[in-house]
Amino acid sequence: MIEFLLTTDTRKVLHVDIDAFYAQVEMRDNPALRQQPLIISRDPAETGGRGVVTTANYVARQLGVHSAMRSAEARRLAPNGIFITPNFEKYKAISKQIHDIFRRVTPKIEPVAFDEAYLDISDAQQTGAMLAAQLRHEIYRQTRLTSSVGVSHNKLLAKLGSEFNKPNGVTVITPENMLAFLDKLPIRAFRGVGEKTYEKMLALDIHDGATLRAVPRETLVAQFGKMGEHLYWQARGVHFGEVKWQRQQQSVGKEETFAVFLHHDAAVHAEFKKLAIGMITALKKRQLVGRTLNIKIRDDTFHTTTRAITQAAPWELSEERIVNAAQTIFDEVVTAPYAIRLLGLSMSNLQSSGFEEMTLF
Repeated sequence: MIEFLLTTDTRKVLHVDIDAFYAQVEMRDNPALRQQPLIISRDPAETGGRGVVTTANYVARQLGVHSAMRSAEARRLAPNGIFITPNFEKYKAISKQIHDIFRRVTPKIEPVAFDEAYLDISDAQQTGAMLAAQLRHEIYRQTRLTSSVGVSHNKLLAKLGSEFNKPNGVTVITPENMLAFLDKLPIRAFRGVGEKTYEKMLALDIHDGATLRAVPRETLVAQFGKMGEHLYWQARGVHFGEVKWQRQQQSVGKEETFAVFLHHDAAVHAEFKKLAIGMITALKKRQLVGRTLNIKIRDDTFHTTTRAITQAAPWELSEERIVNAAQTIFDEVVTAPYAIRLLGLSMSNLQSSGFEEMTLF
């Protein structure tokens, strides 16, 4: 059955990833940074050690610096590193320029972030390799930025391909070479294999795609739960998810009207927490994130206040962060004593949550 599915999948999918996007933009604008360990983050010396790394150039990466690392740890690994605060408005403008290039090839684009997207080119006459070369050339011509592209018949393989030959490379994965490619792939390269999963994999003597594919499905599920099911199919290159290019719904959220009005901060906080959990659950179910958090407050006189907080990057789906933001707005616009009839939270400016949060089916 699996072999039948593999040979009948006729889609053509690209995953385009701009190499170390934010860092590359800064090096383009200031070539003197190219040979320096460049870290896109607020300098921990100015923040008391707070903050995380957005990205880093390849010089810094060779020292062990990586995205999502605490900036203080990055400073320890790269004591001579140069920290630059992210300029999201600049990155957003360049991202729009790149996505305009994508649209000349196909309207079927699924943005994942400013620096990466999936393109469904199944309707194109040219081969995926030809289109990948054209896109990389045009992106570089217009922006002076390099990119890496994975070409295959599904999103999983296209994503693995773009990561395989970075920076500035193209990897084409076909049904014929797919298993050979996956068998040699280090286990850390498979989607969803974090530090804890990696350690458990090594304990089970699973260190690459070949040893992963040799493990029975039942064993993987028993050891890793739902992730085991995903890994079983990944080792076989199977992924049925479509490139989600249609217009997304405008917002996702929750609101509640109270029969007994809220008069105390503890009750308001508890309700915001409940609303945040409901909204996050709905967003994850739809595989969405959003850049704008909307807060709605209505009192017993039916006076309604709405506020929106828009970020350059999507909101982290963190209950604590969202509740704290909502509570901050509430404290700014509502004065005691109060009687609250309705509270609402919603997320807009939606986009796909990205490959890491998608299920395989």
